Amino acid sequence: MTFWIFLIACGAAASTGIMFKPGAWYASLNKPGFTPPNWLFPLAWTTIYLLLAWAGYRLTLIPGSATVLALWAAQIALNTLWTPVFFGAHRLLAAMVILTLLWCVVAAMVILALQLDILTGLLLLPYLLWLCVAAALNFSILRNNP
Repeated sequence: MTFWIFLIACGAAASTGIMFKPGAWYASLNKPGFTPPNWLFPLAWTTIYLLLAWAGYRLTLIPGSATVLALWAAQIALNTLWTPVFFGAHRLLAAMVILTLLWCVVAAMVILALQLDILTGLLLLPYLLWLCVAAALNFSILRNNP
């Protein structure tokens, strides 16, 4: 049952991608050469959300995981916020600030999760790596689209 709660939270975050699609505005932006192809975004996020839900569930089984679970809650809130700010409001700087905070929270979550349980920490690593790509992309778009 607990896994489903985490999966529903991830689904809520993912739903912002359905409500705030990239569209013509995003297509018109000057993007860097390392921009992933459009088909990769839903594939990557689906995988990340499944791993994130599984990691959240595993954390509930580990004594002393309250801080990491609090970070899990913080990251899903920031994750949910980024899409409407970037794709909906077109606020590139605000989105960069959110993404920077998100990266910091997820990095702390990974470090603490690795200390509690190696597998759980490893489940979160793809998320942190994808956020590195997302941050570089957001920063480049911010810099190249005044």
